Amino acid sequence: MGQGNNSINDRSEMPRCFVTRITSPQRGAVSVLSMAGPDAARLVRHHFQSATGKPLDQLRLNRIVFGRWRLLGGSCEEVVVCWRSEDEIEVSCHGGAAASQAIMATLTAVGAVERSATEWAQGRFAATIEVDALLALTDARTERVAAILLDQHRGALREAVQTVIEILQRGETCAAKVKLRQLCNRAQFGKHLIDPWRVVFAGPPNAGKSSLINRLLGYQRAIVFDKPGTTRDLLSALAVFDGWPVELIDSAGLRTSSNAIEREGVQRTEAMLDRADLTVLVFDATTAWDADCRELTRGTCDPICVLNKQDLPPGFICPHGFVATSAKTGHGLDPLMHRIVKRLIDVPYEPGDAVPFTTQQIDAIARANNAVLRDRRDDALAILTSLLTHNDKRCAARLA
Repeated sequence: MGQGNNSINDRSEMPRCFVTRITSPQRGAVSVLSMAGPDAARLVRHHFQSATGKPLDQLRLNRIVFGRWRLLGGSCEEVVVCWRSEDEIEVSCHGGAAASQAIMATLTAVGAVERSATEWAQGRFAATIEVDALLALTDARTERVAAILLDQHRGALREAVQTVIEILQRGETCAAKVKLRQLCNRAQFGKHLIDPWRVVFAGPPNAGKSSLINRLLGYQRAIVFDKPGTTRDLLSALAVFDGWPVELIDSAGLRTSSNAIEREGVQRTEAMLDRADLTVLVFDATTAWDADCRELTRGTCDPICVLNKQDLPPGFICPHGFVATSAKTGHGLDPLMHRIVKRLIDVPYEPGDAVPFTTQQIDAIARANNAVLRDRRDDALAILTSLLTHNDKRCAARLA
């Protein structure tokens, strides 16, 4: 294999091939590389040996073939190769950075050009929305999120925006307001398809916030100790509730302290509460309800209140509307997760619905909505049309 082409290492003949990692750079089960260009097949033939020994030229389009890839230094990596088109081949290898970087090194060493996933997407799709959706898909954290982004990639958002444009062109302002309001209502929901919802667990010291988060995560992320003030800084970890990505943030206990480090932790907690999508206030069932507890519930914006340590003798009765939990036994965790999801995902959504998911899209739709409300139809049309503008880099990103 590869013996018939001695020019593979001749740097004077630069291969016309781009190589791109098209899956997320985060660690995963599989990494996928795209090789595109007239020299893609030649480079693959040089490095890849199918398990059956069958030459690459005899493989059919979209046929998945297992084999080994020869790396620099002579070692090999197990890969799966799929010939997608006449000048594009995909190579799938083990997830994580090491395997994909080693394969890319064999290609760039002989002149292949590494390009970003953004450039790769721009070379395949002219429409900006579709490019944005494809790039967001590479970082989708859950199957549920991926399905929604795939709907946008297939045209759900584009079609919705185009519909509003046509309605405005017909002068049907009221109908346009309804459609734009629907898109605006889904904006915050769509924003968190890329950036997880942030849920801060706050409350008095030693109420069991860290233990509760560890139990929700299924592993020990936060340090647990029975001394108040153990948590001094903000700790976060990603969880998935009912298919939605949620960042759980453990915070310092809210109390007055003479310790400078603990005071700093409390200040950081208070700052994070202002930026959080939701606050979960955790209280200790073994401690009497006092004025400080009441003040904390009143001073926090619309929190979910939890009464933890239900496995221990209670000091007071669980107030109405609180979620009773035990980090030790797991009691109340499912109701708590259900309550969190219900509060975060507060917009009805059906498969195929249009959802704006980037800051640019959300801002443009909000500005178009304001323009319509002010009877500035031409401004709204210009803003919405800009969302559908084709990608000017399409031709530049394509191979000669």
